Amino acid sequence: MSDGNANAAHAEQPAASVDVTVVIPTLNGERYLADVLDAIAAQDFDGSIETLVIDSGSTDGTLEIVGARSEVQLHRIPNEEFGHGRTRNLGARLARGRIVVFLTHDATPAASDWLTHLIAPLDEVGVEAVVGRQVPRPHAFPLQKYDIHRVFSAQGPLDAPTIVEAAGRSGPDLDELAFYSDVNSAAHRAFLLDTIPLRDVPYSEDYAFARDVLEAGYRKAYAPLGAVWHSNDMGVREYAARMFDETLGLRRVGQAPPRYSRVGSLLRAVKGALIDTARIARDGDYSFRERMRWLAVNPAYHLARWNGLYHGGRADPGDEVVIARRSWERRQQRGVTSPGA
Repeated sequence: MSDGNANAAHAEQPAASVDVTVVIPTLNGERYLADVLDAIAAQDFDGSIETLVIDSGSTDGTLEIVGARSEVQLHRIPNEEFGHGRTRNLGARLARGRIVVFLTHDATPAASDWLTHLIAPLDEVGVEAVVGRQVPRPHAFPLQKYDIHRVFSAQGPLDAPTIVEAAGRSGPDLDELAFYSDVNSAAHRAFLLDTIPLRDVPYSEDYAFARDVLEAGYRKAYAPLGAVWHSNDMGVREYAARMFDETLGLRRVGQAPPRYSRVGSLLRAVKGALIDTARIARDGDYSFRERMRWLAVNPAYHLARWNGLYHGGRADPGDEVVIARRSWERRQQRGVTSPGA
């Protein structure tokens, strides 16, 4: 294990000497991190893999988990230097891989051929960004679980990559093509360093990157067989704050999420909760006791979602008082939670 510091960010970039570097930003990620690192080590991959963890101030067992694995490289930065795009750009600079793969510390590769399938589309002409499928963990709260299934089902078939290009689209039409997530993604290192880096923005750096890629005439791909297990363990208040951040973040990078009135938001929350009632009742991933719990609690998640969307769609991006009160990212900066997506 090697342990760097923030000054190394300015060091000379290493030459590509391995095939793939997997970059994982961490902050208090002990719950799933060991499984993530073990799944990377168990990959049946015809090439060399480097795993690089960039930690921004963990106080739980994260550093011990990394330290127990001599093959994992560790780079530490102060918490205040973390940024979703900034830290991943740092990872690309520190990487020795020809290809850089980004994971979060709670995204566990679902199979031993995950990496092979994830990076395969990068062999296609013009493909410079790949997003892999996410599969929610069975215990995920229902609203998030069903959302993850819906979002990734819309990206393409499950048995082969889908290649996406702008084809002259712009504005909202291009926004529809720009879905991307750095929870599980891949790009050529040289492209990140020399052509299009991730933007240093508080949130939605992945959507912004995908849009930048498409606008510049390159292509992106969806790799369904390069799948990870991923879902966030969130309470109702955290979920509302993350929806606020996501909506405000999209606005900051030039996208325009729909705006709803308070009444419209409430009606959509009620409708969503009613639809989920039927889903939860027949969801075999949950025990009977869990189904009863989620039937009682899930309406609160729907209200939280639409509350976050409502305020995120209206907040002034420069209003630090409102943002400090409603943003989960600001709580992250105070060391409350982790940099996972």
